[in-house]
Amino acid sequence: MNWILLIVAGLFEVAFAACLGKAKEATGTETTYWYIGFLICLFISMLLLVKATQQIPIGTAYAVWTGIGAIGTVLVGIFIFKEPATFWRLFFITTLIISIVGLKFVSN
Repeated sequence: MNWILLIVAGLFEVAFAACLGKAKEATGTETTYWYIGFLICLFISMLLLVKATQQIPIGTAYAVWTGIGAIGTVLVGIFIFKEPATFWRLFFITTLIISIVGLKFVSN
């Protein structure tokens, strides 16, 4: 269950990063809504991270959480914000995924 909480926390990290990107593009009151979304996602992400670290070692949990956030944010950048999907970006994202899966297997 704690691993599921950690994965969901990582997804909310992706969501708060996406909200920041959308806020940068928005104007007027729409910007405020994106910042509110950012704060809500940030709060949920941190709450779930704290809950997950009650059973998962902090070093592992934090590495997985930031890894999910990094991978998800790069993918959001590619698919939503039209950032380039170069070979090297995809290569290093793949190595990050392998590292996260590896941490899961070597953790208690």
